Amino acid sequence: MRGCSAVLVGCAAAFAQQPAPKAPPTIDQLMSAPFPTALAAAPSGGHFAWVQNAAGVRNIWVAAAPDYTAKAITTYKSDDGQEIASLTWTADGTTLLYVRGGAANRAGEIPNPMSDADGAEQAVWSVAAAGGAEPKRLGEGNAPEVSKTGRAAWIYKGQVWSGPADGSAKAGPLFKMRGTASALRWSPEGTHLALVSDRGTHSYVGVYDTVAKSVRFLAPSLDSESEPAWSPDGKQIAFLRLPAGLDRALFGPIRTGDPWSIWIADIATGEARRAFAAEPGRGSVFRAVNAPNQVLWTAGGQLIFPWERDGWLHLYSAPTTGNTAGARLLTFGEFEVEDVALTADRRELLFSSNSDDIDRRHLFRVPAAGGAVSPITSGKGIEWSPAMSSDGKAVAFFRSDARTPARAAIMAAFGTPRDLTDVAGFPADALVEPQPVTFSAADGMKIRGQLFAAPGAEKRPAVVFFHGGSRRQMLLGWHYLSYYHATYAMNQWLAAQGYIVLSVNYRSGTGYGLEFREALQFGAAGAAEFNDVMGAGLYLQSRADVDAARIGLWGGSYGGYLTALGLARASDLFAAGVDVHGVHDWNNVIRNFQPSYNPLADPAAAKIAFDASPLGSVKTWKSPVLLIHGDDDRNVPFGESVLLAAALRRQGVEFEQLVFPDEVHGFLRHSRWLEVFRAAGDFLNRRLKNAKK
Repeated sequence: MRGCSAVLVGCAAAFAQQPAPKAPPTIDQLMSAPFPTALAAAPSGGHFAWVQNAAGVRNIWVAAAPDYTAKAITTYKSDDGQEIASLTWTADGTTLLYVRGGAANRAGEIPNPMSDADGAEQAVWSVAAAGGAEPKRLGEGNAPEVSKTGRAAWIYKGQVWSGPADGSAKAGPLFKMRGTASALRWSPEGTHLALVSDRGTHSYVGVYDTVAKSVRFLAPSLDSESEPAWSPDGKQIAFLRLPAGLDRALFGPIRTGDPWSIWIADIATGEARRAFAAEPGRGSVFRAVNAPNQVLWTAGGQLIFPWERDGWLHLYSAPTTGNTAGARLLTFGEFEVEDVALTADRRELLFSSNSDDIDRRHLFRVPAAGGAVSPITSGKGIEWSPAMSSDGKAVAFFRSDARTPARAAIMAAFGTPRDLTDVAGFPADALVEPQPVTFSAADGMKIRGQLFAAPGAEKRPAVVFFHGGSRRQMLLGWHYLSYYHATYAMNQWLAAQGYIVLSVNYRSGTGYGLEFREALQFGAAGAAEFNDVMGAGLYLQSRADVDAARIGLWGGSYGGYLTALGLARASDLFAAGVDVHGVHDWNNVIRNFQPSYNPLADPAAAKIAFDASPLGSVKTWKSPVLLIHGDDDRNVPFGESVLLAAALRRQGVEFEQLVFPDEVHGFLRHSRWLEVFRAAGDFLNRRLKNAKK
């Protein structure tokens, strides 16, 4: 007690006044912040709406011009797992349509994570944007679109239904046709409805005439047409054409193929012409951005679309005159464009990207006719989902940073942003700021990640986290997708509990260009990502603050696959793992997404896929694992965990399990997420943190 020897009593009093060390945050606290989604700008009035998920209770919020004070306009009260999505404004900005409930699986079953004896439904609802009134149910279905005249159309069991947007009359089928309808788009004057009709091996773009009560298919071909976009005058439609015969091998690299194209059809005659064609080589396989439509028609007669011509996902424009060589690059550099929105006047584009900040997202604007790209946001935050008000006076978006979770924000006149909602009481100061790291994979490839480490000199247990997808990228802060917003909370919790956590952006993920995403021999084509798993483990093993005997793995979906693969092939390096709904045999999972897949048709490829699976190496698996799965999983069949459990029993490998009846892949209930993380934390503590050294 240097400096206190003369007055010990006073010194003791001074020490007594010091604040006690703060307790580490709980997982309940870290998961407490509401998560916003589905931001939508009204076509008039300057208003914005979004969905807020507060501890599993989902409601619609509106911020109205000019003061943009946010308020909830629905009053759902329980963590029932019923999603709210597809916010759609009426033309006058007074009413919002939305969908409540999840989509059916292949058996026609709607998600029912509460195991409600009465079942669940997916339905289209209407609510007054001003609030104060109960929502009106329009009918079962999804994907609503509203015409200028106030007529709503939506999809129910693959057919188009319609009714007044205000629910004043009973809805019914608009027309009947073969195939499965999607991508409904009303014409500017509201008399025609464009749509996509999926016929299995091919798809058409069609137009329904509400006056003539007839459907015309535009330039039907042997290929697959999609993404219809109306011209401003309503006389033409542009659409995307993907060539037939493309080898769409799932979970393996596809770098080139027969080039895609954009066509324009005349509504009166049905005649079509090609407006643009991608070049052979890089960019010949279409890659989508997150946008209302992949083809956007500007006020100046330009078509906007994404293209990977230079190996990075950028925005291009092309004239509607049919000059296929006239594509113009609007964004350029070694970064990827992600969210894209056309302003109400169709003259400017807002977009998010990782330009000059590879492991974050910021917002930018660029004239639709071409010109300088201007940043809207910058710094150490993360921003996404930009939307401009109908009067052009404000931009709304979502944002987060390393410590503060996602929330809605508004920026007037491209000035200083302010939050529309707060995260009062959230323990932001107790979180660590993840640091960017780069390490070498086992084959020498450079891999990026984020390291979560609280201060301390002692050797600690470590955990490697793998995201799902695999078409994802983890960031230096709270993520813009709800699943990874939750896993970021888990990584922060583990760090607060004394773990070193390494979140890995392994090959076949996004954010780093075409060749990284379409990595050779990734996934079912050879499990090239295992090199990244090993590289992550060896990197942690080399750190002075890591106990090399206590390194674990965790991840969900594709991350569960890599967790299981690491335990199967390298139990000497990885002491334990948490495998959340992971892939264990590629041949089963490919069939889940592509029912026509037949492993017997190409035995050599099927063997590669099995050898690239955890079950292909299960005989060398020794480390204990916690398996977590919901049995209504529509992405990774529940049977994947059943098969793995049987194989581990035969091997004598210790495993624990947590099973959720009627829960889907993304865990619709907040309480389920808490169960997952508590069980995972308890398992890792017993197997790593408190394990005997």
